[in-house]
Amino acid sequence: MCYNIHPQKNPLAHQSVDISVVVVVVIISFLRISPFPLSYHYERAGTPNTVRFLRVFLRPENLNLVVLGKSLKKRDSASPSMLEIFSFDPQTASLSNSPQVTYVFEETEGEPVTIAVHPSGDDFVCSTSKGGCKLLELSGQETKDGRLRILEWPSLRIILDEAKAHNSVRDMDFSLDSEFLASTSTDGSARIWKAEDGSAVATLTRNSDEKIELCRFSKDGMKPFLFCAVQKGDKAVTSVYDISTWKKIGYKRLLRKPAAIMSISLDGKYLALGSKDGDVCVAEVKTMEVSHLSRRLHLGTCIASLEFCPSQRVVLTTSSEWGAVVTKLNVPADWKEWQIYFVLVGLFLASAVAFYIFFQNSDSFWKFPHGSDRPRGPKFEILDPQYCEDAFGPLDM
Repeated sequence: MCYNIHPQKNPLAHQSVDISVVVVVVIISFLRISPFPLSYHYERAGTPNTVRFLRVFLRPENLNLVVLGKSLKKRDSASPSMLEIFSFDPQTASLSNSPQVTYVFEETEGEPVTIAVHPSGDDFVCSTSKGGCKLLELSGQETKDGRLRILEWPSLRIILDEAKAHNSVRDMDFSLDSEFLASTSTDGSARIWKAEDGSAVATLTRNSDEKIELCRFSKDGMKPFLFCAVQKGDKAVTSVYDISTWKKIGYKRLLRKPAAIMSISLDGKYLALGSKDGDVCVAEVKTMEVSHLSRRLHLGTCIASLEFCPSQRVVLTTSSEWGAVVTKLNVPADWKEWQIYFVLVGLFLASAVAFYIFFQNSDSFWKFPHGSDRPRGPKFEILDPQYCEDAFGPLDM
């Protein structure tokens, strides 16, 4: 669900806002009374802010939201005051890692002091330090409908237009040879499509407590695997499927927390996962062991994108709060092409030298005596003349 906040010009002219609510907010504004203690502080991106108030309310779609009013501790800071709305899970008593929507106050409007929420959950009345109040309207609309389209490039011919492919599409990825397309849904299912004609090939098997969230095909051209980030109960695991049979080979706990994004290096040697609270984990595909782990890389913020550098062991990550961050991976360096040729030439020269030394010392190595050192045999002397060469004399044929 995507939300937007729209300010209204005249709060008293809005029919859905109770006039008593406006009067109470104005009185609180002048008395500088806050309904919650002002001792809770937070720091993000190096700028300390104070939470002036907090309200929990229920939307018509049975979604719990929390609105926070934040102002600066330092008056000379360049960062503005704002309202932030987070989703709230009452079962785990936790807020979402990033706000669903943010409204920034202009400098002329002052700082937020307190707020009142209409019972419908659609309107807010917020008083400010300038002595006025603002009426804000919260509107929400569903941005995902589960429709899947496959188009041929560059003709843009529609190969597949499936309106009911998923309840809501979460992630998708093409195989290395562009033969298959894998897509995941917010309900935890995953389907495989044939990119050439758009036909459904398979639905990945999963247990009742498993939700397949992310998917990436292997890219080394040797191992036909499909990697999936799976939420298995309260555990986050990475499952591996064989694309020849679409059967699950096994799973491994790598990031150990829910993943928000997944990526594979162009050579297919490394798999990267980004968490919903800013951690990044990189594992070697061959061993499925963690090779690099960066904690709190985007502190408290969901990682929106994660990509490998084509030529270096470097990853680029982005988030709505911290922007872009470049991280050099702490993994073994790859062999350069000239290094491989250098080793091959070295091995050839070493083998040539070894052969020459072996050839020169072959007799001494096998204990064969030289010709001058060989012992002479006994001499034989013919005493009987009948054993001479001409003992028979001429033959009469």
